[in-house]
Amino acid sequence: MPLAMTGRLFATEANSPVARLRAELSAVDNIVVGPGVYDGLTARIALKAGFECLYMTGAGTTMSRLGMPDIGLATLNDMRDNAAMIAGLEPSVPLVADADTGYGGPVMVGRTVKQYIQAGVAALHLEDQVHSKRCGHLLNKQLVDNTEFISRIRAAVMAREESKGDIVIIARTDALQELGYEAARDRLKEAIAVGADVAFLEGLTSIEQGRQICQDLAPSPVLFNCVPGGLSPTLSVQEAKDLGFKMIIFPGLFLSPVTVAATTAATALKSQGYVENSGGSPKTIFEICGIRKLMEFDAAAGGKMYEKGV
Repeated sequence: MPLAMTGRLFATEANSPVARLRAELSAVDNIVVGPGVYDGLTARIALKAGFECLYMTGAGTTMSRLGMPDIGLATLNDMRDNAAMIAGLEPSVPLVADADTGYGGPVMVGRTVKQYIQAGVAALHLEDQVHSKRCGHLLNKQLVDNTEFISRIRAAVMAREESKGDIVIIARTDALQELGYEAARDRLKEAIAVGADVAFLEGLTSIEQGRQICQDLAPSPVLFNCVPGGLSPTLSVQEAKDLGFKMIIFPGLFLSPVTVAATTAATALKSQGYVENSGGSPKTIFEICGIRKLMEFDAAAGGKMYEKGV
């Protein structure tokens, strides 16, 4: 059922980030856009650009915090701590965060959901891969059976209710590649039936498939994962909206540009012994990260640390 009509009661303030996200997902002719961020700087850049929702990518978190590929190595602690930091930068902006498989059985999934709620996360997605999972746009993924997947979603719903708080639960299936469209669709239908708010079909292979899943799961909101160079077609925000999607995330938004630019700079330094100014400055980066707001806070509290500027 659509978010506005679930009938569930939540201890959620009307102006909370979760309430804002629910309203955006329920709004007619609207799509929620989540730029993929993975650390404080990329989150600040997205906020400065004016985005009203952020998406914490699991692949980006794994690579930036662990220096490892996204093959199931990140733990609840890694993901929760990163999510809490990002959510705290601008608490009014909803953060959607990857929660992988929930990091264990039903009890562990429940713990994950409660800790994400405490961290200030507005929405999370849980998937049906085995715990030694891999990025959804890699091949040969292994799945748990449908019963175990639905137990994860049910545990998430139960934990949300026990917490007396709220979080949007997104059910993600990676079953399309291994089991086919009908099986993947039916997994999402059952996940919605037990309380998931949003459906996420990972790795869809065509525009027609995207339109079909939105129709088959209507009126429930469906998320599209835009990964240029991945398994799915690359869609613009408008194209995804026209197909019927209510949310679109761009997990690799910063990963590729940062990797390319940083590699170029490192190569230049190694080969030339110097790096030319790319146009930025420490002051510019500090301002993106909120130094003026902190200076104003210090002055309002009677501090003198920054009265002569920086």
